[in-house]
Amino acid sequence: MSRSVKIKQLAAKLRAVRKRLGLSQAQLALRITSFEIKYGRISDYELGKRTPNLLVLLDYSRLAGVHVDDLIDDSVSLFEKGGVR
Repeated sequence: MSRSVKIKQLAAKLRAVRKRLGLSQAQLALRITSFEIKYGRISDYELGKRTPNLLVLLDYSRLAGVHVDDLIDDSVSLFEKGGVR
């Protein structure tokens, strides 16, 4: 699988987490506590223009109630595992 396909799959999972939580990009940016992040950065993650660093992925996983592995493993469906509160 190519790197660009993997990035798009991660982007789709990150977007799904935010939408399932019912948050806007600005609201999610406020909940990411590892760094001060502007909502434009969230957009970049969701469009696959940027890849979040590990600390940001940890914040996403905590908000979603899943392991970081579930976000980055392309063979795992977040919603089948009961994640995203």
